[in-house]
Amino acid sequence: MSKTIVAIICAAGPGTRFGGKRKKQFVDVAGRAVFMRSIELFSDREGVKQILLGISKDDQETLKVNWGAKLSFFGVKTFLGGSERFETILNALELIKDGIDLVAVHDACRCCASDQLVADVIAKAAETGAAIPAAPVTATIKQVKDGRIVKTVDRAGLFEAQTPQVFDVALLRKAYANLPNVDKSVVTDDAFLVEAIGHPVAIVESDSSNLKITRPSDLALAEAILKSRPKPKPDGPVHPFAEAEW
Repeated sequence: MSKTIVAIICAAGPGTRFGGKRKKQFVDVAGRAVFMRSIELFSDREGVKQILLGISKDDQETLKVNWGAKLSFFGVKTFLGGSERFETILNALELIKDGIDLVAVHDACRCCASDQLVADVIAKAAETGAAIPAAPVTATIKQVKDGRIVKTVDRAGLFEAQTPQVFDVALLRKAYANLPNVDKSVVTDDAFLVEAIGHPVAIVESDSSNLKITRPSDLALAEAILKSRPKPKPDGPVHPFAEAEW
């Protein structure tokens, strides 16, 4: 029997590095808001029973006015997140419906994840209890102190963690119950908390095309990635927002 899934989309961050008048999660890339593209990775996926969107209190009105109808159509429940990612997930864990097997945590600004990658990570998590996409580090990495190189880091075996990160619901709850025992300043993803309780986390190898939009220059890259992919052909009835999507 296939697993049931809840998707948590993290869009509560301040996006301070992006700049501009609009937060990075709300800007358009290839005609649609970044965060909506991330939601759509899960909205029509088999097994997904719930989508939770974590937002900042300051963004409630913006979401309602600009995307309220679309969010309602996709059955998305918004909730207030925190200034830190782990605070947002803590709030989301309280909202998960009974009977859900897996939780997929995804960055709202990682809108270029492919459907196949998402499916592969979900399948690996269903098998192992915990899985994330990760890309091999290909750049030359330097450790720097006081503006000078200390050493060149051996990149063998180094991977860049990405999202969606998918876990057994009970496992992620157990990992978050251990949060008081962890240095919160180093908690940058959910896999870290699962690792901290001794559960192995599997990876599905990805690449740099699953980029996270952080700076304005990333928008052009994301648009090029999205436009390079084949346009999907609908199998059945088309939802009312499809015409404006491509």
